[in-house]
Amino acid sequence: MPSFVYSQLFVRPSYPEGSLDGQTILITGANVGLGFEAARHVVRLGASRVLLGVRNVPAGEEAKKEIEASTKRPSVCEVWEVDLASYDSVLAFGDRISQLPRLDAAILNAALATETFQLAENYERTITVNVISTLLMGLLILPKLKATKKEVPSSHPHLTFTVSEVHAWVQFDEWKEKNTLQVISDPAKAKMGERYPLSKLLEVLVVQELAGRVRGSEVIINMVNPGLCHSQLGREAGWGLWLLKQGLARSTEVGSRTLVAGILSGLESHGAYMSDGVVQNTMLSEFVRSADGAKAREKVWSDVTTVLEGVRPKILQNI
Repeated sequence: MPSFVYSQLFVRPSYPEGSLDGQTILITGANVGLGFEAARHVVRLGASRVLLGVRNVPAGEEAKKEIEASTKRPSVCEVWEVDLASYDSVLAFGDRISQLPRLDAAILNAALATETFQLAENYERTITVNVISTLLMGLLILPKLKATKKEVPSSHPHLTFTVSEVHAWVQFDEWKEKNTLQVISDPAKAKMGERYPLSKLLEVLVVQELAGRVRGSEVIINMVNPGLCHSQLGREAGWGLWLLKQGLARSTEVGSRTLVAGILSGLESHGAYMSDGVVQNTMLSEFVRSADGAKAREKVWSDVTTVLEGVRPKILQNI
């Protein structure tokens, strides 16, 4: 907690600089908050094609207009619909991505924070959106990122996941259960007050495992912690988060810099945890770095990919 407070109050991530000229960039959750501001940066840095992955298409169209007007770069953004609470929607989105001429980077930023229990695709909705469908999308677009590297050898494709320092604020004894996903999706056992931190811990674990199975020379896979920011992420969360934001939250634009840092980073960030826009693996929780954390990572990966193999058979061959 002391390091979190210090970072929030005294560390200001660097303003994104560099060139994305000619690149095609995907950002999910791009109609509001961090994703929206990250998209604005990406357009400002010269990307030729920016895909705004959104659930709310009219809001996405408004975001497109504002981004292009503020950067004075018309006809760069495209609004693509995707609902991470629906496997069919994610599959259709991934199949559409596969038809692109190229894909240079993706920031998988869309997420849900809620204390209301609800099922989506037979699992608690937060877990479906933040973990299962997010990994599904990553696996679906991975072949296009790899293909871009082959076709443009000078390129450095990136797959960046937005995570959070709150992954360290939760206990995760459920990893020892036979079917972890079923246990945490049981309404009688789900601890919804800490559901968002748990989802981000699971995401950290699966991203680590994915990065360990992919060569960074093909695709750089990393995860970024933007810190606590003013955004619409917590619109379904309780008053506790709202109060915390009043004293500690970064502006949405400042937080978005960390997302863009993920796709501008070098090979040193492959498999790494980035915080404040730089690699800081020591900021991962003690649990993640422990022997039990390694066992939990293997268990969660097995559970999640078993679900995904049912959704899209042989999807692991995309790795």
